Amino acid sequence: MLYGGALVFAIALVYVSTNNKENNQDIGKDKAVIAKSGEIKNTKSAEKIQVFLFHATQRCATCIAIGKLAEKTVDQNFSAELKFGRIEFREINIDLPENKELAAKFKATGSALFINNIYDGQDHIKDDPRVWQLTSNEQSFISYLTAKLNGMLDGSASV
Repeated sequence: MLYGGALVFAIALVYVSTNNKENNQDIGKDKAVIAKSGEIKNTKSAEKIQVFLFHATQRCATCIAIGKLAEKTVDQNFSAELKFGRIEFREINIDLPENKELAAKFKATGSALFINNIYDGQDHIKDDPRVWQLTSNEQSFISYLTAKLNGMLDGSASV
């Protein structure tokens, strides 16, 4: 009898293992999957990406550098997406009355680079504070932002 119970257990274990492998293969088809790091990964490619640098009228050198590097990155590496409207880059002065509504939508209160990854018709707005650390190394900044935007375009970026 003990042998029969062990056999049933082994068959059940093989069945569960096989089902788990099939389920794991389907994970990539779902809207979101959990990465090893614990971050949720977006598996939907962006319909549109807004790269907005919000700033006040008075700007520091680092804020100006972030704007120049972000614009350079988008211009050089995403010219087709810019041309067809899939990526939009703007610098927005939050002190101007005409920008108050947009600043409120993004919850921008000072200098910050926000990226809105729009998919499924929904905004997915995130501040990107890492760019402040990368302004002293132009190539690192460009590589970082390029990889981030490419990830959003192909659906492999963290949200």
